[in-house]
Formats: sequence, C-alpha cells, structure tokens
Amino acid sequence: MKLYDLKVKDNKDNEVSLKDYKGKVLLIVNTATGCGFTPQYEGLQKMYDKYRDQGFEILDFPCNQFANQASGTDAEIHEFCTLKYNTTFKRFKKVLVNGEDADSLWKYIKNEQPYKKVNGLKNRATMKAVEKISHAKDNDIRWNFTKFLIDREGNVVGRFEPIVEPSDIEKEIEKVL
Repeated sequence: MKLYDLKVKDNKDNEVSLKDYKGKVLLIVNTATGCGFTPQYEGLQKMYDKYRDQGFEILDFPCNQFANQASGTDAEIHEFCTLKYNTTFKRFKKVLVNGEDADSLWKYIKNEQPYKKVNGLKNRATMKAVEKISHAKDNDIRWNFTKFLIDREGNVVGRFEPIVEPSDIEKEIEKVL
C-alpha cells in the first residue's frame, strides 16, 4: 500500500482520495481545539501562506483521542479554527490516530515514520509527561499536533512531535519543496 492508495473523509463527510495531492508536499497534522498546543494553528497558517504557491498543503485531522481536547463537531471545529486562527488549509473529519480503530492513513504514516525519542532535557521531560498521560507506546501518536512531512512522491520523510513548533520544521519543508 502507498499513501496515494488511501482515501479519507473531509470535514463535510466527502470522500477524498489522497491521489488528489500527488506531486504536492504535505504536512499531515492531528489537531485539537482545546489543547495547550492549539496556538500552533497560527504557525501552521503562516507556513501555509508562505509555501502554498510552491505546492505545499497542510492536511488537518482533528482528533479527540487525547483528553477530549477536540470535543466539538466537525463543523464547530472548523468554525473555531477559521474564526480564531484564520486557517485556510484543508480540514478533514475527526479521526482516531491510535488503536485498532485508528484511521488507515494514520496507521500508514506511523508505520512509515516511527516514533523517535526527542532531544533536549526540557523536551524529553515534556514528552515523558505526555506519554504518561496518553499511555502511548511503540509508534503511537503521543499527543495532539504531531506532524508528518510527505514529499512530492508520497514518501513520509519526517515526523515531528507536538513540542516541535511549525517554524522549527520550515527548513525540512524547504528541502522537499
């Protein structure tokens, strides 16, 4: 199976083939509207504005799997993001990212880009606390705002944990643009 073989649902419940994104650089993110990392929406939008004309897309997948931090409906989540953070990138239907019922896209990208421990004492301590709360293991998503970078050929080339700000991955995005 390849990334472009997968289909997902947008926030209006329409089926979307990931083939539609062939040739684009993607940043796939699991998000939440009531999370300490929610302000990252601002950085994501800035990055989207900066690179979208070069074939960059952000695919936003709300997830309520971590402490009920995305408890609204798909419509409420979309309204929150567009009004509070002026987001214009594509938002999809709320998904599960871990467990047996995880969305097939998330199973695929986690397998392609396994979890790696983060560097830095402060970052390690933050991630350890997150892991304890989330009960994450193996390649599980640790928390909201985990980001996966996909190159133009559909290869998963990077995984960035929630503590990594969008601005901190711009150089990685520029390399694949």
